Amino acid sequence: MAKKRLGVRQLKLLFVKLMLSLFLMSVAWVLVYRWVAPPATLHMIKRRAEAGAADKENPGIKYKFVSLEEMSDQLPLAVVASEDQKFLQHHGFDFDAISDAFKRNQKGGNIRGGSTISQQVAKNVFLWHGRSYLRKAMEAYFTVLIEVLWGKERILEVYLNIAEMGDGVFGVEAASQQFFRKPASEVGRQQSALLAAVLPNPIKYSAKRPSPYVLTRRVRIARAMGRLGGATYIKEILPEKDEK
Repeated sequence: MAKKRLGVRQLKLLFVKLMLSLFLMSVAWVLVYRWVAPPATLHMIKRRAEAGAADKENPGIKYKFVSLEEMSDQLPLAVVASEDQKFLQHHGFDFDAISDAFKRNQKGGNIRGGSTISQQVAKNVFLWHGRSYLRKAMEAYFTVLIEVLWGKERILEVYLNIAEMGDGVFGVEAASQQFFRKPASEVGRQQSALLAAVLPNPIKYSAKRPSPYVLTRRVRIARAMGRLGGATYIKEILPEKDEK
């Protein structure tokens, strides 16, 4: 009986040590990416593998990480206006948007998410794409971590660099060069709104050959950017050079 209790106690201790180790590793991982650009994400690797399997002529991934200082301030404004207008107010989760998405999905039709920019970064940088309770739980965990350890400026910077904006095209620098033949620092309001317009499905929608639906979304996003007050809406998290 004493041996049995000792065995259970050892298993509990082993479990606690395992959980603590996983926690410390996850914190270290998040802290590294607080200052270091992610070399790639699981989604990028998956898209590269899919392109290779499909024998595409140019299966490589286009990705170049740039800082917020190297972007037009219209780009962060466009994605906030399009994807998460409460980005500066919430702490990682927009519960009103989640509730609205749940109600819409209950009615059927296209599945819509209520994910914030923070949640999308947590998913795309640290996890795989999928619809399981385990992945959603881990997404929530990493969302809390990056909100605490990174802050809004870094979260938005990483999002603008790892979001897929075309078939195998990741981030605003690669997208600006690919579609507009200019760096991200020179992109204006309409082009920024166009890139944001394809974010729901960058494989189906194209910034290079925008459909009427994408053009309509661009107009709506550009108007939302104006209603928010322009770049002054996100002034507090823009780099100093953008405040001049």
